Amino acid sequence: MAKAKMLRSCPVAAFQKMISGKYKLRIVWDLKDGPRRYGEIRSGLLRGTDGSSEITPRVLSRELKALTLSGLIDRKDYAVVPPKVEYRLTRKGKSFVPVIAAIRDWGERHLSEPAALAEAAE
Repeated sequence: MAKAKMLRSCPVAAFQKMISGKYKLRIVWDLKDGPRRYGEIRSGLLRGTDGSSEITPRVLSRELKALTLSGLIDRKDYAVVPPKVEYRLTRKGKSFVPVIAAIRDWGERHLSEPAALAEAAE
């Protein structure tokens, strides 16, 4: 109960809990350009990754489910064969894109220098 009260009273803690996860910010960022299917999201996450060259289906599914539960994305299941599912930003998710853009801009300004990258790695 104390934890729930803290999250209600501290927007920063609630925000941190909502976006915690390795891929959530990148998924929302990729969806800014329109709806994507599972495979498109997965391949988008694999482009530009420095570390692992693979995201497991279980991890991606968990991140998508969490983003859906938080109200940032919507899952649309088409009743067709073969199965077709699309993910798109909700109004709440679209309002989050400028926040990610600000984080991206900050990163470009402050993390692109070799000294800053070395500091971040420590």
